[in-house]
Amino acid sequence: MRWTLALLLSLSPLTALAASGDDYEDLDEPGGKRKPTTDEETDSTKPVRAELVREIERGFYLKSAIGSTSYLLTYGGTPYGSVLRAGTSLSLVVGQDFVDNEKNSMAWEVAFNQGVHNGLNWVTASQGIRAGQINPAAAIQGDTRTFSGLANFEYSIYPNRRVGVGVRAGGGIMFAPMLLGSLGATQDVFPAFNSTLAVHQGPHPVVFGGPTFEYYTKLSHFSVGLDADVSYTIGFDLGVMTNGYMKFTF
Repeated sequence: MRWTLALLLSLSPLTALAASGDDYEDLDEPGGKRKPTTDEETDSTKPVRAELVREIERGFYLKSAIGSTSYLLTYGGTPYGSVLRAGTSLSLVVGQDFVDNEKNSMAWEVAFNQGVHNGLNWVTASQGIRAGQINPAAAIQGDTRTFSGLANFEYSIYPNRRVGVGVRAGGGIMFAPMLLGSLGATQDVFPAFNSTLAVHQGPHPVVFGGPTFEYYTKLSHFSVGLDADVSYTIGFDLGVMTNGYMKFTF
């Protein structure tokens, strides 16, 4: 008798868990909602309990993004190759949906971004300068890192409950610090390029904008997406930034 009672007690949580999995219809289907219980089905006088299921969250969030940035004009293609090649872009973003409607939303974001770019090697760059096929205005140290503080606003619409399509626009400041040692820069780079490499000597204002796409997964609070922006960095170049991201909304 004791073994029978213990077996029944151990099975009861599993039975409840299995039953709870069927409590809801597919929320992605039109009209998806909580199913009525057996008592509610048999007793028409009892109202079906209203219950809010918030599977998709909007509000305060964190984003982690990875992608690529390419520069098109000053540091774009030459007969010797791109002065700055397309590089890896990493971003950490904090934001908030301050407008949250069923069919649209608005958000603000603040981001820290780092870009890593390879440049032409020293021999190739020197040959290009002497041949007049690389504009001296494109003089840069070669391999370059960029650090940016950015902010933007975003407006999105929702064709269905899991897909968001929007536009965003913003601006900020970018730095491209000198990585070369001061002796190598002053003895080799500055004389060869007839330049002081002013591009590395101060902050550069940035403006950017473009489309954004988001998909809300069936893991509550998690979504993934893509930001594709055209940017112009004053004193630097016109660029294209494409970043895929994962977002967690609190």
